[in-house]
Amino acid sequence: MSEISITELGNPAKPRGEAGEIMLKRMGVTHKNVTEWALSYLDIDGSEWVLDIGCGGGDALKKMSAFITDGQLFGVDYSEISVELSKTNNKNDVESGKMEIIQADVANLPFGDSLFDVIYTIESFYFWKNPVECLKEVRRVLAPDGVFMIIADIHGDAELSADDIASVKKYNLFNPTLAQFREILGKAGFRYIKIHTKDGEKWVCTESSK
Repeated sequence: MSEISITELGNPAKPRGEAGEIMLKRMGVTHKNVTEWALSYLDIDGSEWVLDIGCGGGDALKKMSAFITDGQLFGVDYSEISVELSKTNNKNDVESGKMEIIQADVANLPFGDSLFDVIYTIESFYFWKNPVECLKEVRRVLAPDGVFMIIADIHGDAELSADDIASVKKYNLFNPTLAQFREILGKAGFRYIKIHTKDGEKWVCTESSK
């Protein structure tokens, strides 16, 4: 089975079935570098409450767990197979109570207001419906001095390959320009917006707060 058919069968918007699990495991590898680059901008002391939106196979949560010593980690994903795989990959932290992984939609997060010190989403913002309204929901659960990051390996101002362009069209991906990122984050009420890119890459990482 080709990588293209795995992606199509697994459904990158909402992974499902055996193909979805294979795709999620591949993504854990292919997204490793952009994830490490973006998360390096975080300034944490280990006591933070962290939320990973669209946690996929749980690789970023596992990475963050090494730095969160006295805090708490949460992951949400609206794909059942993603939640199952994240729990398996982070079995020890889930069993100890350090981490909780929940099936949920970003449009309706099952958390109280102003709870999280760090919220990030990696390679999932492309699929958010009504992004401004979803961002307002993210802002609701972000602590007043917290940071929210959107991390992606392409953006609308990057020089995309023919394959990138085909994927954006095929999967109807929302791929904002840097100016559009600022605009929609501002509309959702976020402030102190920083946008990072990396020379030689198509990557983007936005940082913002309340």
